[in-house]
Amino acid sequence: MAAYDIVGNIVIVKFDKDVKSREKKKFALKFLKEHKNVRTVLEKIDKFSGRLRVQKTKFVYGEKTKEVLYKENDCVFRFNVDKCYFSPRLASERREIAGMCKRGEKVLVMFGGVAVYAIIIAKLSRAEKVVSVEISRQCNKYAVENVKRNKVNNAEIIQGDVRRVIWMGKKVNKDFDRVVMPRPNLKDSFLDVAFSMIKKGGFIHYYGFYKEDEADKLKELIFEEAKKAKKKVRILKIKKAGEIGVRRYRFRVDLRILD
Repeated sequence: MAAYDIVGNIVIVKFDKDVKSREKKKFALKFLKEHKNVRTVLEKIDKFSGRLRVQKTKFVYGEKTKEVLYKENDCVFRFNVDKCYFSPRLASERREIAGMCKRGEKVLVMFGGVAVYAIIIAKLSRAEKVVSVEISRQCNKYAVENVKRNKVNNAEIIQGDVRRVIWMGKKVNKDFDRVVMPRPNLKDSFLDVAFSMIKKGGFIHYYGFYKEDEADKLKELIFEEAKKAKKKVRILKIKKAGEIGVRRYRFRVDLRILD
């Protein structure tokens, strides 16, 4: 009848098209009784779209809010589910990336959102500094709040288009040991930007969206962009990081810069 994601105090439900309003309310009442930590039921009425990857939801039942308080990996985050892209299904991904970060590293998180990756890396690893760049002003506002809420002093939040911030501004030094790219599903790979920011011997974690049998296309993209940037790279690992459609996946590529 319905698929759903629990995000802190809110559950976002995708109902089948033929489900009537009274049935949705009945589902919501039962759900709230069975899940005491959830206080609001929202219906997802449109998928994530646009450059900022925002979604549309409609209130169904419970407390009338779209702002969540979400706990993950020993961290706490607040954000608006309609104004900020977020996936609770990437919790294990974020912990895994944090586990790869080594003592003293400088880490850049592109498309940082509400700073979930940045804060988890800053709190769970011994990275010296984590810089999170996000274009959305709404997400940036929450990101700043979330850094304070989690009491991390090695995370920096920068608002702006990642290309303009990095290539046209002076806000970011180009000497990162690791670049994390939880990019939205856009045509632009932004790998050229990442290659310009990484040290020799550094690591890039790139997320791309492909059908199950298209992993070779992902490899081709990596090597083509590396060649344009005059970088030699080694692909260390390609893994599925979640299904986003019928036989369509978010893939993560871990690569190392050789030269």
